[in-house]
Amino acid sequence: MNPLAETEAKPSLEGRRILVVEDEFLVAMLLETALEDQQCSVVGPFGRLSAALDAAHQEAVDLALLDVNLAGEKVFPVAERLAERGIPFLLLSGYGDHALPSDKAHWPVFMKPFKIAELVTKMESLLKPA
Repeated sequence: MNPLAETEAKPSLEGRRILVVEDEFLVAMLLETALEDQQCSVVGPFGRLSAALDAAHQEAVDLALLDVNLAGEKVFPVAERLAERGIPFLLLSGYGDHALPSDKAHWPVFMKPFKIAELVTKMESLLKPA
């Protein structure tokens, strides 16, 4: 057995608090179930911008998954608040290259539809120490 194998294991999401902002009920349920399978604590899901913004101001979270479009409103104020607090986030979008304005092009975007395993891998990479 390789003694380094255990230390080289991928980072785990276990025990992490993940903010979920998604207005599509079935997608929110899918995310919640997938995160619970990873032994995360789910904060939300929130489907409206005002509630999501309150959570971004108040909740202690390790990472956030943010749907770009919440019932016609952009989630960008939530992302900005999380960035101010130093909390990593991942924008979920079905808009392709048009998901973000040019001044926000550096924000991480994960395209819908997605595979849960790929989403988990991306989340783990965002939580790795720099």
